[in-house]
Amino acid sequence: MGAVTRLIRFLALPVLAGLLVGFGVLWWHQQGPGSPRGQGSPSPDSYASAVNRAAPAVVNIYTTQIVSTGAITQDPLFNRFMEQPRRERALASLGSGVIVADDGYILTSYHVIRDADEILVSLRDGRDAPARVVGTDPETDLALLQIALEDLPKIELNGPDQVTVGDVVLAIGNPLGVGQTVSMGIVSATGRSHLGIATFENFIQTDAAINRGNSGGALIDTRGHLIGINTAILSSTGGWQGIGFATPASIAREVMSDLIEHGRVIRGYLGVTVQDITPSLAETFDMDRVAGGVITQVVVDSPANQGGLQPGDVLIGIDGETMKDGYEAMNRIAGTAPDTKVTLNVIRNRTRMDVDVTIGTRPAAEG
Repeated sequence: MGAVTRLIRFLALPVLAGLLVGFGVLWWHQQGPGSPRGQGSPSPDSYASAVNRAAPAVVNIYTTQIVSTGAITQDPLFNRFMEQPRRERALASLGSGVIVADDGYILTSYHVIRDADEILVSLRDGRDAPARVVGTDPETDLALLQIALEDLPKIELNGPDQVTVGDVVLAIGNPLGVGQTVSMGIVSATGRSHLGIATFENFIQTDAAINRGNSGGALIDTRGHLIGINTAILSSTGGWQGIGFATPASIAREVMSDLIEHGRVIRGYLGVTVQDITPSLAETFDMDRVAGGVITQVVVDSPANQGGLQPGDVLIGIDGETMKDGYEAMNRIAGTAPDTKVTLNVIRNRTRMDVDVTIGTRPAAEG
């Protein structure tokens, strides 16, 4: 027994020392200066760091529209004869925006500033300034403003383009005029379209609360990177029901670049009206799958007309890639640079054929 006792005593000290070293290493990684907490990163239950990084660049936007009142009819001579007094009153509305460059560029939703006679931007630091409209893109419901202030906070537009369903996101804006507010949710879906919000739709869907006044504000990730511009909610009552939509930052970046360089967004143009293929239409055209869209109208002298497309043709693919519906096909065309030659894969009279066309420039949308 004496030998066994001596052996235990001999081994106990190294074992105890090993345990102490192990606990020390564990503490260092979890609590020490080398740990995420020791480096000042937020704990898993706080997104304060992300908000502090992004929120100063989210602004309130106040617009004013001057409306004349007092006219009896549309005939100015009759109104003068009746000596009806004319008055003007201001209609005010609110929204949000995101400063995305040092020189005062602000992205917002087009519907926030549509028909505005005056636009005032208010920063979180208390400053405010009138804004000029650099350009608008009604087809994505985006607008670009600019203010003349120095030392502006900003959110870079070079954040991650990959957004995944389930990612935690934060919406920052000025809902219902109560002041800057942050709400949290997740990415519920990506690539949402066919919503009737804009001509070209590729929305991020989120259940982060987005209410009236949030439009044009920032949708950020948990690191404070801008991933979208808040656009709209889907609601039967006008209130929040957990279905909000944001335009991806990648699209906003492209729109902003075109607005600065050209004053409008340059898109490809084919010159057709397309209706999505339904199961019954697929059967009618003897198609083996529901895909693409049937061309219902061809604009005279358009690239489609010059290339030989006809009403009744079914556009099923572009350059050999099948289009799931007509909406995807039109988005693909719009994203193609003008003067690019493409091969359209169509079905005409139940016969598959290829039609070569040169993409034109889409006419500017009326705002």
